[in-house]
Amino acid sequence: MPVLPETEIKSLLAPYLSPINSTLLSQLSGYLDLLVRWNARTNLTAIRTPEEMVRRHFGESLFAAQNLGDALPGTLLDLGSGAGFPGVPIALFQPTISVTLAESQNKKATFLREVVRTLGLTNAEVWVGRVEGLPTDRMFHTVTLRAVDKMEVALEAAGARASRQVILLSTSASQLPPGFIVRSNIRIPESESRFLLRAERG
Repeated sequence: MPVLPETEIKSLLAPYLSPINSTLLSQLSGYLDLLVRWNARTNLTAIRTPEEMVRRHFGESLFAAQNLGDALPGTLLDLGSGAGFPGVPIALFQPTISVTLAESQNKKATFLREVVRTLGLTNAEVWVGRVEGLPTDRMFHTVTLRAVDKMEVALEAAGARASRQVILLSTSASQLPPGFIVRSNIRIPESESRFLLRAERG
């Protein structure tokens, strides 16, 4: 029995993505089921209700997936992916993008591997460890950040790995990686204080 009916998930996501195809909706339903079940024992996210998970996590991530600029097709690094946001919904929505989910906490990385396996995500891989541990020559067209610790350090790491752009989902955008300029700063639907900032290498 799904945590939420697909019709309810579709309704909750309407402000962020509409229309939504049946395949994506089914995948998101399966993802939500995994998230709720694992979150009960491993504390992947502080958000506890399935409805808020859909709005805050799925909705914001799908909004980002529609605002990637010229990232198609290409490579994307989701830095500090946590429970997979925004990287997993981006991989589901944009299957031509190769997504690397970077997560240093082993329990979260284990969850991400299970998500990739269960959803059959052939365009996503999990990097377990700090981004600095990636091969030095490995660059990504786009780097995304959302709800990461030590934002200043994370932005520096993002700038070092992004060949083209950095996308930040945050309540503030007072800092940017060195050498990047803002291309767009869009308020996220259903929020007065959260924004999607897209910065390109200057």
